[in-house]
Amino acid sequence: MIAARRHATLALGRFGLAVHGGAGTIERADMGGPREARQRAALARALTAGYALLREGASALDAVAAAVLVLEDSPLFNAGRGAAFNADGRHELDAAIADGATLAAGSVAALRRARNPVLVARAVMQHTPHVMLAGPAADRFARRRGLALMPAAYFATAHRRRAWLRGRVDGGGHGTVGAVALDRAGNLAAATSTGGTTGKLAGRVGDSPIVGAGVYADNSTCAVSATGTGEYFIRTVAAHDIAARMRYRGESLAEAAHAVLARIARLGGAGGVIALDRRGRLAMPFNSALMYRGSVGERARLSVAIYR
Repeated sequence: MIAARRHATLALGRFGLAVHGGAGTIERADMGGPREARQRAALARALTAGYALLREGASALDAVAAAVLVLEDSPLFNAGRGAAFNADGRHELDAAIADGATLAAGSVAALRRARNPVLVARAVMQHTPHVMLAGPAADRFARRRGLALMPAAYFATAHRRRAWLRGRVDGGGHGTVGAVALDRAGNLAAATSTGGTTGKLAGRVGDSPIVGAGVYADNSTCAVSATGTGEYFIRTVAAHDIAARMRYRGESLAEAAHAVLARIARLGGAGGVIALDRRGRLAMPFNSALMYRGSVGERARLSVAIYR
C-alpha cells in the first residue's frame, strides 16, 4: 500500500468546487489512451456544470448536486450509469448529500431504478422528515417525486460486466464519485454517489450514503466526500473525524485529512478524500495508487488530475 502523503492545500477563493471520480489501483504505466482522456473530460464537465452555478450565485447544494449528476450520467465511473455489479449480477446504488449551513442531510441506499441517486438523496433531505431511505421503497419515493427511473439495462456497461464475470473486485480501479463546494454566501455542501464494489453481497451498504463516514458538511469546519474501501471509512467515521479534528484539536484541513487517512491505512484500508473548508482551502489527499479528481474556484483555474 502506498503511504498517505501530506498535500498542501489549494486556495479556491471565496467560492469554488472540487470533484472526485474514485480512488483505485491502476498503476501509471497501465493508464492512458482514449479512456483516460474521456475520464478527464467527464471530470472537467462536472466541474464546469457545478461552477457555472456558483458563479451565478447559486447554493453549494445546487453545485454539488449538478456536478455529481454529470458523473452519475457518465458510464466511465462507478455511480449511476456504469455502476458495479453485485454478487447477484444486479446494481444497487447509494448516495448522500449534506448541507453545511443547517447540518441537514439526505441519503439513499440499495436503489435499483433511480437514474440519479444524488437527486433522490436531496429529495429525502428536502421533502421528508428522515435522513435515509433504502431499497425498493426508496425507488418508489423517487417515482413519487417525479425523478427519472431507468430499466436495469441502463446501468450496465460491458466494462463492468467483464469485471463481474472475472470476479474482480473494484472493477478496474475507479469508483465512487463526489463533490464539495463553497458558495458566495459562505455555505459548504458535499455529495457522494456510488455503485459499491464489484461482487459485493446483495444488500451491502458502504460508506457513501453514511453521513459522517463517506460524506459530511458543517460550515464551522469543512465539507468532505470520501472514496475507497468503504468499510474502513465507516469504522473510522472518516468524514466527520476530519471535521472533529479541526473543531476540537485545532488542526488545519490538510493536517486533519492526512491524519484520518493515515489511521485508515494502519487498519488496512485505502482511498482518499476531497475536503474544503469555509475559507476556500482545499485538500485532496489519497493513499491509493490514484484518485480521479479536479477543482476550480474564484482564485483557481479548472484543473484535473489522476496521479500525484
